[in-house]
Amino acid sequence: MKVPGVNPFHTLLLLTEKPAGWASWQIALLPLALTAASGLVWANATSNPVWGWTVALGLLTLALADWGWLVSLPRRGISFGAPQPPFLALTAFRGLITLVAAFFASRRLHPALAVLALVQTVLWVLMVYGTQVEPYRLQVTRLEIPTPKFLNPGTPVHILQLSDLHVERLTRRERALPSLVAELAPDVIVLTGDFLSTSYNQDPQALADLRALLAQLNAPGRTYAVWGTIEVDLPDLLRPVLGDLGIIVLEDRAVEVALGDQHLWLMGVSCTRDPVADGARLRALLANVPQDAFTLLLHHMPDLMPQAASQGVDLFLAGHTHGGQWRIPGFGAIVTSSRYWKRYEAGHYTQGDTHLYVSRGIGMEGFGAPRARLFCPPEVVSVTLVGKGEGR
Repeated sequence: MKVPGVNPFHTLLLLTEKPAGWASWQIALLPLALTAASGLVWANATSNPVWGWTVALGLLTLALADWGWLVSLPRRGISFGAPQPPFLALTAFRGLITLVAAFFASRRLHPALAVLALVQTVLWVLMVYGTQVEPYRLQVTRLEIPTPKFLNPGTPVHILQLSDLHVERLTRRERALPSLVAELAPDVIVLTGDFLSTSYNQDPQALADLRALLAQLNAPGRTYAVWGTIEVDLPDLLRPVLGDLGIIVLEDRAVEVALGDQHLWLMGVSCTRDPVADGARLRALLANVPQDAFTLLLHHMPDLMPQAASQGVDLFLAGHTHGGQWRIPGFGAIVTSSRYWKRYEAGHYTQGDTHLYVSRGIGMEGFGAPRARLFCPPEVVSVTLVGKGEGR
């Protein structure tokens, strides 16, 4: 297997984690410095030290509120990332906005104050909503795909995709998942990688919580899985857990699955970030699959779509992008960690006769990244395969 080069996004995540080890006095330097600078700039811009003091105290109050909120999240079992990195990023952004607003305050004081207050309030609301509300808005996306490779009429096949669990500890999101899966009554469950958070992928408690969660997921046609990115999923730790639970890990492997009167071939290709090597392994798997068989590919990243389409895969299920995790209304994902950026950011795509669905996933990025979702709720994907035309 080819060893991939350095992943820039993973390198950035590593950098974000560094402040997690800083002492409290080091963390306090940034808000104190920005408070002092903002007070001086506003006093000078308005020629009134009272406004300088007012803005400075307001900024300091917001910093204290931000810190209190972020520190409370793991204590309340909401999320388990270190508070220092997101606090510093948010503080720096608040300070920058305050300094920019001083420029406009020197011309029109009250409109500048009103806009500054509004923006700072919106930031607070987004922080609370993104950390406590949206990560728990677990949604079900239903997709129906007709195929001439199935008996028509024949029994529909229901496939449930779960992706990017990123378990750190069990929260009410993970606790709600087993009952939701049971309600959807899938024939087959597929897991498309990134089982643990990057910050907790060697943590015994996280591993135990993952085991407890997966043990509650059942389907008559069994559960199949592929590994996620190489920095996140550590096969030597995860393989015994999934194996003990009867979950079949498709490590560059294809299996025929019979579900009632329908048959499909399920293939898993490991994720190396090398589409040439991954595509070659996919081609080797397809060489042993009957040409008239329905093929379902599991691969963590959507970047294999061009190769999957050119090789005639029928359905490709992927994750990895989290849908961007933070989306801008009308624009979508800002960051996807895909070489194709927004081309396969989230949702249903077709290329030729190949269908791709990219799940927004269930969990969130680890390391120093904020445990937050904005306009990108977590997702369970339910795919129904139905016969079309003559069938087999």
